Amino acid sequence: MSFVRTSSRATVWEVPTIDIEASQQLSTSIAARLEVVEERLREAVSHADELADSVSRHLVEAGGKRVRPMLTVLAAELGDADRPEVLDAAVVVELTHLATLYHDDVMDSAPTRRGAPAAHAVWGNNVAILTGDLLFARASRIVAGLGPQAVRIQAATFERLCLGQLHETVGPGGDEDAVRHYLQVLADKTGSLIATSARFGAMFAGCGQEVIDIMLRYGEKVGVAFQLADDVLDLMSDAEESGKTPGTDLRERVPTLPALLVRQAAARSDARAAELVKLLDADLSSDGALAEAVAGLREHQAVTDARLEAQRWSAEAVASLGPLPHSPVKDALIRFAETVADRTR
Repeated sequence: MSFVRTSSRATVWEVPTIDIEASQQLSTSIAARLEVVEERLREAVSHADELADSVSRHLVEAGGKRVRPMLTVLAAELGDADRPEVLDAAVVVELTHLATLYHDDVMDSAPTRRGAPAAHAVWGNNVAILTGDLLFARASRIVAGLGPQAVRIQAATFERLCLGQLHETVGPGGDEDAVRHYLQVLADKTGSLIATSARFGAMFAGCGQEVIDIMLRYGEKVGVAFQLADDVLDLMSDAEESGKTPGTDLRERVPTLPALLVRQAAARSDARAAELVKLLDADLSSDGALAEAVAGLREHQAVTDARLEAQRWSAEAVASLGPLPHSPVKDALIRFAETVADRTR
């Protein structure tokens, strides 16, 4: 799987397909729809107010993978993908995702996002938070036109996004398994919206309830696999290839599965893991200290175990597609799930 640059300058995920004529037609169809989604997304974030317009456009202009709208239009190919509601739904899920990024970066004190300064670093925390709220409002206005069921789904998804952030912020309880807690956070913070993206695609393409439910299950599992792969990528990536500085999550004290697994190993009297925990808990502000912590984790079994966990969630996503008949769309969904668990950027 690779990334392609569209004419609208957003970095989008190339549709994974097998190399036959039907698949090429599928790729062309989805690429065309994503171009329209990109145009509508830019329209949706525009404001008459100059400040609101600048801040709202900030992350859209910075690009992104557009995984959520891509999954919406791909899932729609299981039904009537030409229905106009499909494109509206694709805009809604990406607007919702963008809104969460403004909030997340404030909470995590992240200095950059998508290679550009984070909004709060440019305009301050209050402006960034209010901009996230503005984008949620725009998403709500569009989803209202899709009907009461869509509004209820969007509200339930938003609730899970908030709960995921809340539970990540507070952390696991004293007797709670840290890894289990973390996987639930991922399901809420990432899986819920990706699940809604796939669900909306099938739903607004007129698919039957069985297909909609399949895409809902598939999307949630793919979402967790995607984020677990991100955890591994944070440690194992090449900065020039991925655009990410290895160990960024460690420096910002963001929980990741490899770090949690190392802490569990240390609690089981693993001496090597105990030394790693000391590194993780030390001051990682210097590049040297961060590099030492990253190098130590790269050599530990925890990274391999985290990658295997991502692959397990990916395999479960593929298995959930079992009832669907064979088609280029199903092939693309399978390839997508298989690739997210082992991506390099």
